[in-house]
Amino acid sequence: MPGMFFSANPKELKETDHSLLDDKTHKKRPKTFRMDVKAYLRSMIPHLEPGIKPSKSKDILSINEVMQWSQSLEKLLANQIGQDVFGNFLKSEFSEENIEFWLACEDYKKTESDLLHCKAEKIYKAFVHSDAAKQINIDFHTRESTAKKIKAPTPTCFDEAQKIIYTLMEKDSYPRFLKSNMYLNLLNELQANSLK
Repeated sequence: MPGMFFSANPKELKETDHSLLDDKTHKKRPKTFRMDVKAYLRSMIPHLEPGIKPSKSKDILSINEVMQWSQSLEKLLANQIGQDVFGNFLKSEFSEENIEFWLACEDYKKTESDLLHCKAEKIYKAFVHSDAAKQINIDFHTRESTAKKIKAPTPTCFDEAQKIIYTLMEKDSYPRFLKSNMYLNLLNELQANSLK
């Protein structure tokens, strides 16, 4: 089945650094944001020369993959390009801190033990602290519990907060994403290309 070729490595297509552990403040979206998202989606359209068959490279996005994103948030987040597209959708809704925090937590779980304290502090200051520039929407109890846990950090000290944010994305943003023009247009373009 035909897939998609990318003109760049999927990691280069990211518009955000998912570690995002710096203390940047939210900025008003530029007027060209919609055009940027459209350009990003257009970059996912195959760039096939006549007579060249698509390869089985990991840089190919197939219609099956994109359709699988609709099965569960877990399947969407398991796909690097899915993370990027969903992240762009959340950015359009001014709630990108949710996926940024979730991805930072996933990265944190893989951190070597001697670096846990430093990384935990950065994540806490960026997303959990009550004055965080990218403050996530969690309850007071979870915020306080997480603050205590990072004093003696373990790979699981953000699990409670991460689960709340995952549930929030799953029940709120994810259903809207599946109905969004961003997802539906990508799906339609892939379906049209698979018929060629």
